[in-house]
Amino acid sequence: MISVLRLPPETRAPALLLPLVGDRVCAGFPSPAEDFAVKRIDLTAELVKHPQATFLIRVRGESMRDAGIFDGDTLIVDRALKPRHGHIVVAVVDGEFTVKTLYQRAGRIKLKAANPTYPDISPGNDQTIEVWGVVTSSIKRFQT
Repeated sequence: MISVLRLPPETRAPALLLPLVGDRVCAGFPSPAEDFAVKRIDLTAELVKHPQATFLIRVRGESMRDAGIFDGDTLIVDRALKPRHGHIVVAVVDGEFTVKTLYQRAGRIKLKAANPTYPDISPGNDQTIEVWGVVTSSIKRFQT
């Protein structure tokens, strides 16, 4: 069984305006730097659709590495979105948070890992899976 936990609305998150240099950066051959322009982007507006229902959660473990989610990443989780098949979700299983891909087909529900060394989670007879929210983004930190 899957249920979705809901929270009451809270205050709106403040804007975080940071400069955007150009509109893209090449990951192959360099492009000329002369045509870049600086404008500001609101990270809250860019990454958060429902501010009063959005939270950050830090990842521990490697079960989602093949989905590009690694140990230490910070996930942006939207609790206002309805979880659907194929969404990466944060769920509560046996009182503990986990991040997995939601599988819902033909009445079957399971949480699928994105690492073959981790088993999928299928609810047993006395087990409840509560989807806490839908992951919308991942923030990575690199060595500095």
